[in-house]
Amino acid sequence: MTPTGERGQVTAFVTIFVVALLFVAGLVLDGGLLLAAKREADATASAAARAGAQAVSLDALRGSGEQRLDEQASRQAVADFLSQAGYQGRVVEVAADHVSVEVTIQRRLLILGIGNLTSRTVKGRATARNVRGVREAET
Repeated sequence: MTPTGERGQVTAFVTIFVVALLFVAGLVLDGGLLLAAKREADATASAAARAGAQAVSLDALRGSGEQRLDEQASRQAVADFLSQAGYQGRVVEVAADHVSVEVTIQRRLLILGIGNLTSRTVKGRATARNVRGVREAET
């Protein structure tokens, strides 16, 4: 026989344990999804920056032989790439020899989304440099 003062203690313990277990599972699953989204945003930003870094100014190249980027064409190439790939992003900077792009991905949380955290925004940023030929090994 159990004393009447201890009835229901196991139920309270199991309830608290299940809630804690769901929270940890949410951290693992949703955290993994957010890390994968971050990697996806970085990879997409890299690809978009490479697309923009290919927009060489032909006028400058033919005129003075200088290889520099056409800013307007570079921005358009990035916008076209992101549009075709289905991502949102922006050109952060276009300089004479490089393009920086930032990509934003919105991800819904599966388990932690039950509470107030419904989604998270993940950003990836990358820079691509336009280089003519191979000059030396980068370190």
